[in-house]
Parts: sequence; structure tokens; C-alpha cells
Amino acid sequence: MPALNLDILVVPTYNTLTLGVVDASTYDVPSPSAPTIEISVPGFGKVTLPFVPNDFNIFNSTSLGLTELGDPLTPLPDGVYTLRYSISPAYINFVEKNIMRTEMIQEKFDEAFMQLDMMQCDLAIKQQQKVDLNSIYFFIQGAIAAANNCAVDTANKLYNQATKMLNNFNKRGCQCSGNNY
Repeated sequence: MPALNLDILVVPTYNTLTLGVVDASTYDVPSPSAPTIEISVPGFGKVTLPFVPNDFNIFNSTSLGLTELGDPLTPLPDGVYTLRYSISPAYINFVEKNIMRTEMIQEKFDEAFMQLDMMQCDLAIKQQQKVDLNSIYFFIQGAIAAANNCAVDTANKLYNQATKMLNNFNKRGCQCSGNNY
């Protein structure tokens, strides 16, 4: 029988309303005892929920306690989430991961990207907009990498810079700023 090795993976749902977590563990027993996941949502605190082993678990604003049952679902906030999956005894059998959720900023980035007319005649403007969008994307990816490596402060700084840059990009519209970040 394989040894116990707890592991979870956050799987993109490409949806601002859901957080997907899959159990990638190997167990030394057929049915682990008392599986739970504790999720720290940025700006809202921690919630402990039942977790289905060997399955894909989906969480939303209601299951995470951000909205009441029966209320419309709301988008989950971007930011650094801490996830701790455990089975009994939980004080020794657990795995904990930090992830940077970026679905909301990614949705905003995608909208900005789709407004970019790649066939426009003014090549200088298009080149600058491509540089701007690449810079924004670089900061988003940096925030994700920092969170994956437990550098929460750096992750938040990079995310905030990406947000600022994306807001400025959207305010400018199709005009070239002449600035390379």
C-alpha cells in the first residue's frame, strides 16, 4: 500500500465565481478520516469545510461564507489564499499552500486585450499597447509566482502594480503614452 502523501492542486475554473481544488493525495488507508479544508479568503478570514478526498471540490461565495444561502453568488476576491487540507489527526496530517487568485484581474486584462485592434494602421500605438499589456501580464505572473513561493507581501505588491497599470491602460484607451514600464 502506498504511503500517505497529502497534496492539493488549485485548478483554474476560468470563472470569477468559483474556486476549484482537486485532491492529488495518495493515502495509506482506503478512506481517510475527517477530511477538511481550511481556506483563508483575503479580506474575509478563514472557513473550514468538508473536503471530498480523491475528487474535484468546487467552492463559491456561499460555501466560503461570503454570501448567504439563496443569495446570488458574488465573485471571489483576487488575492493570496491559504489552503490547508487535513485528515485525522489533523495536527500531523496536513498540507498547506498559498495561491494568488487572479481571475478578476485576468478577466479585466482579457477585455483590454480583446479591445486591441491588431490590424490597426498606426503601428507605433499598437507596439506601445503590446508593450504595456506584456508588462501588465508580467506583473500578474510575478504575483502568482511570489504567492506560490510564500512571498505574500511581494505577491500583493506585484498584483497592486498590475492593477494600477491595467487601470491606466484602460483610461488611456487607444492613445499611445510613449512610456515603457
